[in-house]
Amino acid sequence: MGRIDRHFAGVVQTAIRLVYPPRCLACGGLVDSDFGLCGDCWRDTPFIGGTVCDACGVPLPGGQGEAAARCDQCLSHPPPWNRGRAVMLYAGTARRLVMQLKHGDRQDIAAPAARWLAEAAQGLTRPDMLIAPVPLHRWRLLGRGYNQSALLTRRLGPHLGLRDIPDLLQRPRATPSLDGKSRTERQGILAEAIRVTPRHAGAVAGRPVLLVDDVMTSGATFSAATGALLAAGSGPVTVLALARVGKAL
Repeated sequence: MGRIDRHFAGVVQTAIRLVYPPRCLACGGLVDSDFGLCGDCWRDTPFIGGTVCDACGVPLPGGQGEAAARCDQCLSHPPPWNRGRAVMLYAGTARRLVMQLKHGDRQDIAAPAARWLAEAAQGLTRPDMLIAPVPLHRWRLLGRGYNQSALLTRRLGPHLGLRDIPDLLQRPRATPSLDGKSRTERQGILAEAIRVTPRHAGAVAGRPVLLVDDVMTSGATFSAATGALLAAGSGPVTVLALARVGKAL
């Protein structure tokens, strides 16, 4: 791009910002840059940091840098996946962002969320790893118009330099909402509800997989998806959630 072209592009960008100034993702207030959060919303977003469970990403008491720590739940009931992380706790502004992404057609949230996910995934990925979203049943996908987890993986792949296969998994059987259900109930509902898409069986064989979803609650959905991948002969599975139900410390 020549000097004149760059100058013209800068003028256009400045004009756009004057007409459409950057807005906070959560509340719509003015911010310094696109896809940012204002100070109040940032403070109300419970980003996860410090020591976390290496399996599910829930915050743990302790100092920075403690390796391979596990929460009591994951020690007593080890999940089928290998490691896991989450960006933030499902509360405050984090919950509003997830709900807007999931039900409010706020697909613009996927871009900044993918950057946050990429940061949370540091140290978890391998060069031969595949990325896959937790799937939706076709009727739910038709009603919503998009799979919010697939929006996240499509943006996340380039950040991590990994191959995203948005339809690696499929949900051939419709399941009711899991809201308000116990862990056991969720596991029963999801039994055999997720499988590897037959045409991708060869691609997944022996390959590690980074499995992405918007929210981790009990871990039942991640467990069902992990079970499907392992049954198809995948390598170890790592899970990554935008938000994690759990208690702040």
